[in-house]
Amino acid sequence: MTMRLHSPLSPLAAAAALALAIGLPLASGLACAQSQSPAPPGTEAGKPAPVPPPAVPDADAARDALKAREGDINQATLLKETLSAADKQYSLLKAGQVSATYDLNYSYIGTETINAKFTDSTLTLFEIQNTRAHTITNTGSVDYGLLDNLTGSFTLPLVSRYSQSTDFGGISHGLGDISLGLRWQPFALHRDGPTYTGSASLRLPTGRSPYTTIVGQNVATGSGNTAITLGGNVSQVLDPVALFGSLNFTFNLPARNLSQERDGLILTEVRPGTSVGFGFGFAYALSYKVSTTMSLQETISARSKLKFVTDDEARTTSSSLTATQTSGMLNFGLGLRVSPKTTVNVTVGVGLSTDSPDFTLGLNMPLSF
Repeated sequence: MTMRLHSPLSPLAAAAALALAIGLPLASGLACAQSQSPAPPGTEAGKPAPVPPPAVPDADAARDALKAREGDINQATLLKETLSAADKQYSLLKAGQVSATYDLNYSYIGTETINAKFTDSTLTLFEIQNTRAHTITNTGSVDYGLLDNLTGSFTLPLVSRYSQSTDFGGISHGLGDISLGLRWQPFALHRDGPTYTGSASLRLPTGRSPYTTIVGQNVATGSGNTAITLGGNVSQVLDPVALFGSLNFTFNLPARNLSQERDGLILTEVRPGTSVGFGFGFAYALSYKVSTTMSLQETISARSKLKFVTDDEARTTSSSLTATQTSGMLNFGLGLRVSPKTTVNVTVGVGLSTDSPDFTLGLNMPLSF
């Protein structure tokens, strides 16, 4: 069903309005002409001539007036733009086109850890530590159409992070991890068929690494290692609902040549584990200006390996493995069309596991030049 942006009338009411618009001026003009001209033959003087009935507009003209015009918006178009804003991997630019997007994200993480240390089977340290971290990320991204079915992207984040714990409280501002990406659409779009998109991205450790900060004095703004992510997405528009899903794999490169002191040991190398992520959800167009989305995302990360040396002359080496981590987020989004070419999206996320942020809030909007 096609919705007219500028015609809230039903087809029957619109046709009636069109008939009145044509008929009333015609009757008014005939009455005016009658008052200024002599009575036609066969009529009595002083009596107005009979006015002919108003002309009925042609049925084809009425149907043509109610047809969709170029630039009109329907639900399918709105859903495709909503998917593009929520996850730009569902939309590709034409060759030579440029687009820019601004994202503002806030996340909160609250953790409680227990530090215990045994010496000769005797408990010498037992401490419960509460940590609260607030992170605000301003991200600017630019997309460029390399080909009609291939789009390159560049992402630049600026991170502000405040962390408070039993031993430390501080705020840090700085550059986050820059990323470069490609999105590829292998098949041409079909009116009623699904849309498939492949993606690849490279994350560079340009932010302040958590493996080089001084524990209890600095706050990291980056991940600390290079990572490569390969993934795929599929979406299907079933007016007024659109379904979408994604699957991706992230391969982390090791961080070497470190020298960070941790509890009397010096961290020298970190080998993060490979992670796999998947997500699915739907978007629903409430009207030609408002749409909603709901999605579930989960990421499972394999165990990471950490290498240490003792801080003494012997320089004894040791290693340890972290636990497997599972992060799950439930996201709710609202899209609002503020102009024919601009849709602003607000997303709220709720953490579903202990390895996830407790709460996230995001704002996404395109930038026009």
